[in-house]
Amino acid sequence: MVTVRAMTGTDIEAVSAIRVTGWRTAYAGIVPRTWLERMTVEEDARERRRRFASAPGGVYDLVAVDARGAVVGWACLGPGPDEGAGTGTRTRTGELYALYVLPALVGSGVGRTLIKAVHARARELGLGRLLLWVLEDNARARRFYERSGYAADGAVQADEYDGVSLPEVRYRLAL
Repeated sequence: MVTVRAMTGTDIEAVSAIRVTGWRTAYAGIVPRTWLERMTVEEDARERRRRFASAPGGVYDLVAVDARGAVVGWACLGPGPDEGAGTGTRTRTGELYALYVLPALVGSGVGRTLIKAVHARARELGLGRLLLWVLEDNARARRFYERSGYAADGAVQADEYDGVSLPEVRYRLAL
């Protein structure tokens, strides 16, 4: 059984391990290997501690924990772009910044439990929709988000990794 709770400072090392191994697994063959090999749990944890200590209001980190209390997944959500300004149809928009599950548990339901908790938290915050960005070539993640109710909305941007530009597509979900 997996439960979801707010992340605490003591979860940072576990979250960083999940994030780094998640990147190396999910993005192998997509993101340049040199980029993935440079990632370390220690550096990620240092950055995560800094962000956690100074997190702006409205950013929420959630962790999925197993029956033993071990962190097996992590998600982060917060404010999204101010959409609808000046149109009279302004809907509060949030953004799912990240969602990672321990690679050995992908497909076990941890991600589904975590995303349901993200949606519940977003509704509690009064958000009317959530956006997220996913690498265009990350077919597994795209299928996961589509099964969770998200749809690509046509927006595209690119991030650069070791000189390689990788397109991302934006997904949205009405809550």
